[in-house]
Amino acid sequence: MSATIHPSAVVETGAKIGEGCIIGPFCHVGPNVELGPRVELKSHVVVTGCTQIGEETVIFPFAVIGEIPQDLKFDGEETRLVIGKRNRIREHVTMNTGTQGGGGLTSVGDDGLFMASSHVAHDVHVGNNVILANNVALAGHCVLADQVIVGGLSGVHQFVRIGRGAIIGAVTMVTNDVIPHGLVQGPRGQLDGLNLVGLKRRGVSRADITALRAAFQMLAQGEGAFQDRARRLGEETTSEYVSEIVAFILGDSDRSFLTPG
Repeated sequence: MSATIHPSAVVETGAKIGEGCIIGPFCHVGPNVELGPRVELKSHVVVTGCTQIGEETVIFPFAVIGEIPQDLKFDGEETRLVIGKRNRIREHVTMNTGTQGGGGLTSVGDDGLFMASSHVAHDVHVGNNVILANNVALAGHCVLADQVIVGGLSGVHQFVRIGRGAIIGAVTMVTNDVIPHGLVQGPRGQLDGLNLVGLKRRGVSRADITALRAAFQMLAQGEGAFQDRARRLGEETTSEYVSEIVAFILGDSDRSFLTPG
């Protein structure tokens, strides 16, 4: 009863509307939607499908959240979209539910910023504190860890993983996995270094940054295959940040890696 719903909005029977929600003019909320406390839909927002949105998330006009996947194999099965807390989802953003073949779930963490016209496709998993700039497109089954930033007009190929704290420059096509804290840029994305600015802003110690720089050099110029270099790093390092990169490289993936030039 504490929610504020504009008379022109359509909230279908079955929708669960949390305490303090604001649903603005000409919004449409489907019957299987759950809005957490103090979610705000500005105006002309569509939230449909089996979609759950966490508290204090704000969605701006003309966003479409929870529509079916843009996947020709999708056959109407019930799948979900789960969005965390305190996200800012700007104008014309689209986020789709999952597919049965991809696990049935698209998920978005907390405290993200999804700028105008960005797209989160089916079965994508996005972590916390992620920023997608304008017109970024994430293809199906991508995984973005916490604190990733993707620059405007960039695209991420399906099944790509982007590790924690990585940054993707604007107008970049990312076709392979990106190591944690990596810096990728160029029309066909190249791993050009480390996200040193992000590391410093997050207060990472000088010792860890030095260890990461040395690890990057070994990955770039060491002997043997990329995974072999990573295994040697894992045996030698005492830095948790370097260990994180090693675990990422040796983990399961459907793609190869962007490697240092």
